[in-house]
Amino acid sequence: MLLTGFTTAQAQTPDSFNYCDEKFADIQMLRYKVDGFEDLSLKEKTFIYYLQEAALAGRDILFDQNGRYNLRIRQMLEAVYTEYQGDKKSADYKAFDTYLRRVWFSSGIHHHYGSEKFEPGFSEGWLRSALASINYTEPECIKGQDGKASWEELMPVIFDANVMTMRVNQKDGEDLILTSASNYYAPGITQKEVEEFYANRKANNDPTPIMTGMNSRLQRDEFGRLTERVWRVGGMYSGALERIVKNLEKALPYACTEKQVVVLKRLIEYYRTGDLRTFDNYTIHWLQDTESRVDFVNGFTESYGDPLGMKASWESIVNFKDIEATKRTERMSANAQWFEDNAPIDARFKKPECKGVTAKVITAAILGGDLYPSTAIGINLPNSDWVRREYGSKSVTIGNLTHAYAMASQGSGMSEEFVVDKATREILSIYGPALDDLHTDLHECLGHGSGRLLPGTDTEALKAYSSVIEETRADLFGLYYVADAKMLELELVPNAEAYQAQYYTYMMNGLMTQLVRIKEGGTIEEAHMRNRALIARWVLEQATKDAKGGKPAVELAKVKGKTYVRVNDYKALRNYFGKLLAEIQRIKSEGDFEAARKLVETYAINIDAKLHKEILKRYAKLSASPYKGFINPVYKAVRDANGNITDVTLDYTEGYAEQMLRYSKEYNTLPLVNE
Repeated sequence: MLLTGFTTAQAQTPDSFNYCDEKFADIQMLRYKVDGFEDLSLKEKTFIYYLQEAALAGRDILFDQNGRYNLRIRQMLEAVYTEYQGDKKSADYKAFDTYLRRVWFSSGIHHHYGSEKFEPGFSEGWLRSALASINYTEPECIKGQDGKASWEELMPVIFDANVMTMRVNQKDGEDLILTSASNYYAPGITQKEVEEFYANRKANNDPTPIMTGMNSRLQRDEFGRLTERVWRVGGMYSGALERIVKNLEKALPYACTEKQVVVLKRLIEYYRTGDLRTFDNYTIHWLQDTESRVDFVNGFTESYGDPLGMKASWESIVNFKDIEATKRTERMSANAQWFEDNAPIDARFKKPECKGVTAKVITAAILGGDLYPSTAIGINLPNSDWVRREYGSKSVTIGNLTHAYAMASQGSGMSEEFVVDKATREILSIYGPALDDLHTDLHECLGHGSGRLLPGTDTEALKAYSSVIEETRADLFGLYYVADAKMLELELVPNAEAYQAQYYTYMMNGLMTQLVRIKEGGTIEEAHMRNRALIARWVLEQATKDAKGGKPAVELAKVKGKTYVRVNDYKALRNYFGKLLAEIQRIKSEGDFEAARKLVETYAINIDAKLHKEILKRYAKLSASPYKGFINPVYKAVRDANGNITDVTLDYTEGYAEQMLRYSKEYNTLPLVNE
């Protein structure tokens, strides 16, 4: 019997859609297909049209959040790209072309995942010459932020490796604010100042605390005192937010339900006021709207770009429910209390009542902000612990994106090169894609929504380690339950052995293959990569210790001179995942900062140099790219003589550079300097 949970696996037969597009640097550009859009009603299509306009209008916000010079650099580089008449076959120009594409992809001059600043590959002299050849001056003769004229001050930002080295620095013992280039804090503000500023503004014993500082830039006033510049209409980022609000207002008449009308109105109110209590109210209405076919995220959402995990980057996704695939997630969410009650954690940390847990599989219609071009494949919101506790959470798995990834990975050679033997490759081939989706469902739907803080635990107690610990917790929850007999009972897996595909893939990725994303000599910086390394390395160490000379449950084995992951006891792996989940939940529930620091610093950051070199050498022989991102489809409104929308059509032919240049022109919503 073909079960609901295996619709993705069934869909791996190649179709005529061209999922793969251009490659540059370490990136493969993909396209995603918006299946089912043509079957939506005109009202739903029109709703999506205005929501996707709102999603694209916030693009400049993320560029500025990622670095105070990014908008100026983007403008300058695009001018060279469009106007330069020199030798475009030269090594300098080719390197420049790649650099600009990377800046577009990462919304700034730092890597979207590793956070390190890009090496230009072209000389400063060449860029100066190119700028002179097009007579480039910044619009309105912008005075440099450091007092220098025009674009002169941008040169060290691009070319000096010691200037703004890391977008997000997570190194223990360093001042994380002073050493991070992200633009959430004005230059010169220290980590100690930030922590003291927000500690003094927390309401004591508030059972419904707002997410303090989430939507503002911290800077100094004229007297040198710290003050927040709030992101709202009339405040910071007003130009972009005004346009977002305008399109949300246009979308209002086409909302799916009356509940969704309230959602939109609360979001508009929040953007106009910047009030975080209004944001909580909007969030509650949003997560309680489970009836609308079309849905969206639009706002300051995730905090991975802030080294202290407080301030949120702007992102958006517009989507509609995949009704058939959602049947599997509905089975999970309907049993949320069972999963909570049977989790291998201390009873003190379990929710006595799981409220409002909903989950669905969606089709992405457009990606924006921090979800574009690189994006998540699953989302669980809200991030507020008290809202989760009192009202629940909404989880999604983005089905058409996971399908696009699966289609694009065919023929890459990764499995043949890194999976230990033919038998394991066959298991991954049969069950791998569907078990990936199942783990994502469990991670987002139940993992993030599980557990509770003990009374009195500060929601920000884990500080810079909070993101890694939370992602570790959700991954472990998924890993533990993907092998549970409940999966068979709910008809989400075809047999009791299918989970092995996820266990092997996860251990291989955490111990080996995710390292292809890191340059030789580097360390692991990104939160999700750290969480996978933490889990895999901790389990490997425990299995090795427990083996006592016999075969460990999992090991790194040499086969014909190459290193592979070999799993000897899949059932034992589940026990290790459960044991670690119990400790990670304790750390979060009690706010044990020191235990979090020890786990992350011990297992999640440093890399075995010899193994890393071997992996990079083997990977270099393949046709794969370590990072992937998406080109958005183009939505076109068909209008009658009176300007009324009569249809909305999709176009998948726009090229990557073409799209980026169009976005810079049509969604140019902010000044180049937002100090």
